[in-house]
Amino acid sequence: MALLQRFRRRNRDAAAPLYAAVVAKAREPHWYLDGGAPDTLDGRFDMVAAVLAMVMLRIEAEPPGDLAAATLSTDLTERFVDDMDAQVRQIGFGDIVVGKHVGRMMGMLGGRLGTYREGIAAGDLTDGLIRNLWRGEAPGESQARYVSDQLQALHAALATVPLSALREGRLA
Repeated sequence: MALLQRFRRRNRDAAAPLYAAVVAKAREPHWYLDGGAPDTLDGRFDMVAAVLAMVMLRIEAEPPGDLAAATLSTDLTERFVDDMDAQVRQIGFGDIVVGKHVGRMMGMLGGRLGTYREGIAAGDLTDGLIRNLWRGEAPGESQARYVSDQLQALHAALATVPLSALREGRLA
């Protein structure tokens, strides 16, 4: 019976507080003012993806096979998909191309997750940020370092947050 429960559609609202906290964190002005993140549609997407990646890496740190972590990760990803779907529709894309755009965004999130995982392990996210956040056009060195340091600090802070608190939307 437990196996069937895993395939049953979960309540996407379960991760709503956490996803709202991710978006709020990504929209904090310091990323754009001190860090020089582009305050554009793409830049805001990239900041959401960066913060979301830090949260996903935190969830990934739970012991393998932890059903609560796997469920939260899936629910959070589904919230991201729902949000991106709504954003693409709000921009004016029709039903025929929405899936393609959302699929591309999911691929971008996956790529960023891998890049930031490697950057966290190396202790520097700068190269991945230049490639993803600034789309290859390096900002000032101090801005790239600022965003890298802030994301690494977020990652470190998240390591101390229990999974239950994350689910409630607490990032620190």
